Amino acid sequence: FRVIVHPDVSAQHVAREVLSSIFLREKDRWDDGQAAAPVDQSLRSPVRAAFSEEVLAEPVAAVEALWRGRIGQGVTPPMVKGSDDDVIAFVAQTEGAVGYVSPDVPLPSTVRILSVFY
Repeated sequence: FRVIVHPDVSAQHVAREVLSSIFLREKDRWDDGQAAAPVDQSLRSPVRAAFSEEVLAEPVAAVEALWRGRIGQGVTPPMVKGSDDDVIAFVAQTEGAVGYVSPDVPLPSTVRILSVFY
C-alpha cells in the first residue's frame, strides 16, 4: 500500500505510531495543527488488511472490535470508501485527508504520497 494525503498536509513523512493514532482517532490533528481526516478502505479490501497489520499493528477484525467499543463512547471511526479511486477522490477533495491505496494505482496530481517511517 501507499499512504496518500491532500496536498495541503504539510508533513512529508510521519511515524507509524502517529499515523496509527490518526486512524484510531486518538489524535485528531496533524503536527501543524490542521485537522486530520482519515479514510479507510472496505473491510474486505486486501489493502486494508495490509495497512491494518502494518500500521495499526492489529488485524482488521481486532480493529473492528475496538471500534465497536469506542463508538459507544461517542468516537466515530474513519469514513470507509469502497475502492482506491474512491479514496483518491476523497483525499483530493478533503483538506487534511489521509488514506491508503494499492501500491500500483496511478495517482493524480491532486494527492501526494506521505512517507511512513517505522
